Amino acid sequence: MLELELDPAAAARLPRHPVIAAHRDGRSRGLAEELIWQDTAKGSLAAAGLALERGRRGPARLLWSMPEPGLPWRPGIPPEVAVEDLPDAPLVPVAAFSGRRSLLVLRLPEGPVRAELLAGKLRAVADERPLARLLLEGPPAAVLALARSLAADVPLLPPNTSLAEAGRALAQGTTPRPRRRGAPDLGTATTVEAALLSALGHLLEVMLHHAPACQLGKGPEGVHQLRVALRRLRSVLKVLRPAVRCPEVDGFDVGLKRLAARLGPARDWDVFLGGMGAAVAAALSGERRIATLLKAAEARRQTAYAALRQELEGPGFRLLVLDGLALLLQRPWHGIGCALGQVAAVDAKPRLPPDTPLEDFAAQLLDRRWRKLADKGEDIAEHGAEALHELRLEAKRLRYAAELFAPLWPGKSARRFQKRLAALQEALGLANDASVARGLVASLGSKVPAWAVGAVEGYATARALPARKHALAAWEDLRLAAVFWPEV
Repeated sequence: MLELELDPAAAARLPRHPVIAAHRDGRSRGLAEELIWQDTAKGSLAAAGLALERGRRGPARLLWSMPEPGLPWRPGIPPEVAVEDLPDAPLVPVAAFSGRRSLLVLRLPEGPVRAELLAGKLRAVADERPLARLLLEGPPAAVLALARSLAADVPLLPPNTSLAEAGRALAQGTTPRPRRRGAPDLGTATTVEAALLSALGHLLEVMLHHAPACQLGKGPEGVHQLRVALRRLRSVLKVLRPAVRCPEVDGFDVGLKRLAARLGPARDWDVFLGGMGAAVAAALSGERRIATLLKAAEARRQTAYAALRQELEGPGFRLLVLDGLALLLQRPWHGIGCALGQVAAVDAKPRLPPDTPLEDFAAQLLDRRWRKLADKGEDIAEHGAEALHELRLEAKRLRYAAELFAPLWPGKSARRFQKRLAALQEALGLANDASVARGLVASLGSKVPAWAVGAVEGYATARALPARKHALAAWEDLRLAAVFWPEV
């Protein structure tokens, strides 16, 4: 079963969509629908991630409006019933939906699909907005095939919030709470496959939450967090690849890399304009040549954001998310072509079983990455810019892996190691930011005064010197930190 949110205008045309028309089995059926969500006066249900839903038909249901704590999550899951007993406390209405529920039965080559379209308005006391949701039920192959066919020209994605949570946010004039944030917690995963499924569902949800905020006027945080989620997800795929290697996983990673290429320029210009560009402007206040450079940089940022927005609103992003959901629903690494001992990728390395114990796998991988970082850090005081850049990349790879697997061995040692590793990466990152800034201003071309370019390059070079000193100190601190994983 897969729940999708779509543009209300597109919902009105959906029954006439060529894919729907070609596979419809009989006429559609529709009826009026009204849903009301209730809570206690103090909002205790919402605080617990719950909502009481009353509809026109059937009994009232206590639903999870947020994911049930401690359990893995897959985007596109319809709200589930929490408990059978309803609360005894007096309840008040929070928000409501009124509209129409239509049922379509489809016969696709991959199997039958029951499509239920909910279209109407989400209402609160002081506000309302149009809303449409599509629920697809059937064999995963058929559901995904239909979703992909529609996503090619219909703006639809798994919703980043439940209807009840969207109603609560509308009533309170706030944004819906994120269902998942930050890094995934693999503390309950026991196998490599379980780790991938948990991390993939978590990070897809984080991507869906931050993607709408990736536009000018909403600040840089959306782009930053979406980029971090992408990097974490690509790291997960690379780390766990020995047990789940297959063409579908490789293809999904290619799509993530393509999106990362769109995010990179927007984030780089955000960092420059909010950091070094602003610092140079403050130091040389009133200097017109610097103002000209910053104006050109802002134009580049706007161009980068426009290209990113086009990508996120186009079919590419929708199909990428569906590719991720296909991994969760179909687990293609179990397929015949990806069976243990068979060639499933170009490198043809031996496959590990997907049920490989996670702790053993994680400890060995962390140990390898730590040793590799230690080797690259030898004689760090003599490193040039290129060597420091390579060290930063190794630190970043270890940091993502350590962040991913730290919940397996929680405690002070894990927190200390991660804190010192983060300090090293941050110091090396400041030095790298200076290098990136020099490249960015150099790319602005001849329309920007050469004096302004030189001023920024000089400032960047000067800033890199103390960053290098901090990196050397951070490296010494990290070397003294005991690793938190078991000895291999």
